[in-house]
Amino acid sequence: MSIEPTYRANDGSELEWTPAAMAMLGNVPFFVRSQARSRIESLAYAEGEHAIDADLVERARLEFGQ
Repeated sequence: MSIEPTYRANDGSELEWTPAAMAMLGNVPFFVRSQARSRIESLAYAEGEHAIDADLVERARLEFGQ
C-alpha cells in the first residue's frame, strides 16, 4: 500500500508512514480510508510530527472516537 502525504510537518518536511501505521490504515474500510488518512495526518501536523507510527494512529482513533 502506498500512502501519499496529504500534509507537511511544521518544518515543511513530508510526513512519513511507518509500515505498522500503514497496516493499521489498511484495516480501515476502503470507503472511509481517505478521510481517516487525512484526519491522522492533520493530527500529526498539529503535533509537529515527522512520521506517522502505530501509536499516532491509535491516538487519532481514540481522539476521533473510531
